[in-house]
Amino acid sequence: MAGGFAKDGAVQDQIDATIEDAVQRARSQMPRGESLAECEECGAGIPEARRRAIPGVRLCVACQEAEDSEKAATSGYNRRGSKDSQLR
Repeated sequence: MAGGFAKDGAVQDQIDATIEDAVQRARSQMPRGESLAECEECGAGIPEARRRAIPGVRLCVACQEAEDSEKAATSGYNRRGSKDSQLR
């Protein structure tokens, strides 16, 4: 049972939309194509096992870890809003 102007299931719809957005963002960031033998950032060799495990890999482990830590610092936005805005 929804209250106010929200329809029934609105919260679940919002959760589903957030998950779908995250899945689409993750899929868009996945490497595509043929894996490189050398890292495109530092030129170090990429091990054969890594190239087989991740098709389309472009970075060595060290450069990938650095890129992942930079991306973790900038995350998406929160659709729910702040608690303060809901109390006003």
